[in-house]
Amino acid sequence: MSLNIEELARANVRALTPYQSARRLGGNGDVWLNANEFPLPVPFELSQQTLNRYPECQPKIVIERYAAYAGLTPEQVLVSRGADEGIELLMRAFCEPGKDAILFCPPTYGMYSVSAETIGIEYRTVAALDDWQLNLPAIADQLDGVKVVYMCSPNNPTGNLINPDDIRKLLDMTAGKALLVADEAYIEFCPEATLASWLQEYPHLVILRTLSKAFALAGLRCGFTLANKPVIDLLMKVIAPYPLATPVADVAGQALSEQGIALMRQHVAELNANRAWLFEQLPQISVVQQVFPSETNYILARFTDSPKVFKTLWDQGIILRDQNKNPGLAGCLRISIGTREECERLIAALQALSVEQA
Repeated sequence: MSLNIEELARANVRALTPYQSARRLGGNGDVWLNANEFPLPVPFELSQQTLNRYPECQPKIVIERYAAYAGLTPEQVLVSRGADEGIELLMRAFCEPGKDAILFCPPTYGMYSVSAETIGIEYRTVAALDDWQLNLPAIADQLDGVKVVYMCSPNNPTGNLINPDDIRKLLDMTAGKALLVADEAYIEFCPEATLASWLQEYPHLVILRTLSKAFALAGLRCGFTLANKPVIDLLMKVIAPYPLATPVADVAGQALSEQGIALMRQHVAELNANRAWLFEQLPQISVVQQVFPSETNYILARFTDSPKVFKTLWDQGIILRDQNKNPGLAGCLRISIGTREECERLIAALQALSVEQA
């Protein structure tokens, strides 16, 4: 009797469309502007030689340094395998499959839905308004049975900040009913907008952070969940015994030193300057229809023929991120901010394409 292995899998996993990360999509480029990474390596080296021992579950130096950096206490910080694990831990700790739901507002980060589907939790969506702000009345209508609301600010892939007055209204709306999770993966590019100081006022607020973006450590897979102690204590019940490998904790500790944070801020200044330059250049190109303001290390733009633009640049080794399948983003491509040279190559390629189509 032959066995179809797929039939052994859970039905929701068989039906699942996995998150299409930049690396899964492939490409043979030399100008990678599709994954919101820092374009150059950082100079950290491994110093720990204790790989024969299991690591700490929550490495003390990493927790203490991140708490100091975020202006919080160590008991308000949990470190995990990227912010993606934080997204999933919150569902595992607070949502019962088949009973509870999560909610988020597309267009936004794709892992909220993938994690929910993987675990078997209902997810509800309330489309953002035309300016990509929260549709608060529509959210209020969908909150019954929702345990976790995810809100990305600055939002990926649109690059905008969520109105803080609306966030407060949403916090009031969810008080005593659900967690509000603010995904701040890109907050280093607009640090004044962080909600970290709001934790003392709102016990149900949770903040997600990462070292993947501004800290230039996407390959390290190190993220943080910031919350009040009762939330952190519950997450500690469901996290893996050793979530951070010793080399990861080693490099993360270095990145969060005074020197590491100074280097990160230098990199942010460079990327913000390149973003400003791109923001000036892109609207002057005929194939570009619209360029959206951004508070991040990427720019979202709408093109007259985005499939052709995407493929033409792809064939030249300039890899962008196609956003056409996201609600409300027809014709849009997301452009990560690279080095000035990479940005200049992008503009030159778009100018050449514009001349061809003229």
